[in-house]
Amino acid sequence: MELEDGIKAVRYARYVVERHVRNEPIVERIEGKIFDEKHGAFVTINTYPEKMLRGCIGIPEPIMPLKDAIKEAAISACHDPRFPPLREEELDRIVIEVSILTKPELIEVSRPEDYPKNVKVGKDGLIVEKGFYRGLLLPQVATEYGWDSSEFLNETCMKAGLPPDCWFEKGVRIYKFRAEIFEEEKPRGKIVRKNA
Repeated sequence: MELEDGIKAVRYARYVVERHVRNEPIVERIEGKIFDEKHGAFVTINTYPEKMLRGCIGIPEPIMPLKDAIKEAAISACHDPRFPPLREEELDRIVIEVSILTKPELIEVSRPEDYPKNVKVGKDGLIVEKGFYRGLLLPQVATEYGWDSSEFLNETCMKAGLPPDCWFEKGVRIYKFRAEIFEEEKPRGKIVRKNA
C-alpha cells in the first residue's frame, strides 16, 4: 500500500472519529481504488503524548470495501467496551492509527510445538479460535510488549478468553495475517508508516 493511501486512511479515520464524537453527520467519502477493494481494517486510538491505548476495534476479515471497514472500525473504536466512550474534549489529545490487514490464513502444523516457528514477531498478527471463543492481536502488539512468538500465542489465547497455553489443545485454530500500519505522529499531525 502506498504511503499516500495510508495518509488518506488515517485522515479519514480521524474525520470519522471527530464527526461521530461531535454527533455530526459523516458525509465525506474516501477516494481511491484500494478503498473500494475488500480488506480487513483496525482503527486504534491512543492518548497523546502518553501513547496509552484508548480504543481499538476492527473488522478482521475482508468482508466489505476498505472505506466501509475503516468507517465502521473508527466509530466502534470510540466505544471500545474496555474504556468509557471517547469524549469531545479528548480529541486534541489522541493520535489515530489505521492497520490494513491481509486475509487471515490458517497456520497448519503437525504438532502444536511447531506454531511458534510459524509466527514472525513484528510481521504477523494472530487470531485464535476455539468454539465460540475468538481473540485477535495486531502485529504491532507483540513488538510493543517485547514478546517472543510463544508469548504472543499465549497472549492471543488470553485475548480470546482461553487459557494461555490453549494453543496446545485439539480443536484450536490459529490464523496469521499481515498488516500495513499508518499513524499520526501527533494529534492531526504528520502521518507515517509504522512498520516500514
